[in-house]
Amino acid sequence: MEKLKQRWGINSNWQVAVILIVFSITGTTASFIGKPILALLNITPETFNSFIYWTLRIIILFVMYQFLLVFFGWLFGQFDFFWNFVKKMLTRMGFKQFAN
Repeated sequence: MEKLKQRWGINSNWQVAVILIVFSITGTTASFIGKPILALLNITPETFNSFIYWTLRIIILFVMYQFLLVFFGWLFGQFDFFWNFVKKMLTRMGFKQFAN
């Protein structure tokens, strides 16, 4: 636990717990709302090639995850941590222009 706190630059076990809760809520929510968004756009495995459908679903999941991570981080009082986390992740993935 101490290595995680040191790596993330946080002080308390409570912050670790809140951060892990935010990660779990964000992942669950992003995956839960991805399918209805695609259905709303009439993008289903039946109307599109399976490869295209899953590619679009993963892209939507990725985008939604970024927004939800910052939103839930703000909701749980950890906005700075998650804002920096998202910027670092986008930079590492080659989207530096979006991280500023």
